[in-house]
Amino acid sequence: MSLKEQITEDMKAAMRAKDSERLGTIRLLTSAMKQKEVDERVELDDAMVVAIVDKLIKQRKDSIEAFTKADRMDLADKEKAEMVVLQAYLPARMSAEEVTAAVQAIVAEVGASGPGDMGKVMGAVKTRLAGKADMGQVSAAVKAALAG
Repeated sequence: MSLKEQITEDMKAAMRAKDSERLGTIRLLTSAMKQKEVDERVELDDAMVVAIVDKLIKQRKDSIEAFTKADRMDLADKEKAEMVVLQAYLPARMSAEEVTAAVQAIVAEVGASGPGDMGKVMGAVKTRLAGKADMGQVSAAVKAALAG
């Protein structure tokens, strides 16, 4: 079963269970997926769905930070709950050591020699590690690999 089909099944289950918070979050996700399909006229595969989920999680993190600064814990808690639902659709994340090893292998493969090659390395890294690792962590690993 593809990730897209799994999300649809989870939406149906949330409807049956009358779980309004979970249902709302899954509907946000399906809306974002349909928007991408319509905009780009493509059928989403699992990698594209993971990219959408990653983007939505990043938005939630930014919102949580803003709501916390504004002392609106009620809204921050709502965003945290949505983030938990969305994280269920991501594959298992790589550890810091695995990210570093993967980045070093890609740097060697691409033939990057210094910080000027960061764009070339990040392009290759994004295609291979999308959804598997936090891109902030990946970016730091690439900078460290190219600096050393």
